Amino acid sequence: MNLQAVRAIYRFEMARTFRTIAQSIVSPVLSTSLYFVVFGTAIGSRIDQVEGVSYGAFIVPGLIMLTVLTQSISNASFGIYFPKFIGTIYELLSAPASFLEITAGYVLAAATKSFMIGIIILITAFFFVDLQILHPIWMLTFLVLTCLSFSLFGFIIGIWAQNFEQLQLIPLLAVTPLVFLGGSFYSITMLPDVWQTISLFNPVVYLVSGFRWSFFGTADVALVWSIVAILGFTGACILTIGWIFKTGWRIRA
Repeated sequence: MNLQAVRAIYRFEMARTFRTIAQSIVSPVLSTSLYFVVFGTAIGSRIDQVEGVSYGAFIVPGLIMLTVLTQSISNASFGIYFPKFIGTIYELLSAPASFLEITAGYVLAAATKSFMIGIIILITAFFFVDLQILHPIWMLTFLVLTCLSFSLFGFIIGIWAQNFEQLQLIPLLAVTPLVFLGGSFYSITMLPDVWQTISLFNPVVYLVSGFRWSFFGTADVALVWSIVAILGFTGACILTIGWIFKTGWRIRA
């Protein structure tokens, strides 16, 4: 593997992140802090506990997932779309770097930024709620896998998009509603039976459930299904990106 190519793309993307640190890091952290104030303080004062956990602490894994998912997609999609927009994608494709190395550079940079934001939000949460993490290794594992898998998904969106409107289309119309309806702010066991069944078709439920289990030891679905879901999603994204570079779909047109 051409590690120098991976390192060059990675450093370029990370440098762009730190040049726009207010937009890249401060803004999502501030927005999530407002969620803590509104949901944790205002609504949490009216809800005693959920599954034996205070409501303010219960929503922490969901808030982290909400931010990490959207930031992973946004970072990776913009990272690969912008070279397409200004035409430098052809210089990248003519460089001695394989599709695997190009993908690794962009995806690792997007995942690193999302991971940093997730950790900062977790640290911020300790200022608002009394929080304990029962399984810290699993918590980090879920966080890393989520950052990587949704950065891969964002990379696909960035290649698919033909304008800035399309770049925001799937995150706004599909991903964000799935996250809000995926148990980020509640347990799906609180829903009527029919909605519990419908919720099981939402893949975000499995991610939030597994991540919440790492904090409190309770989950809406079995842990093994959360692991299968995130590994399956990651594998599907890798296969899709491999096919895109093999066929040149939306790249060479």
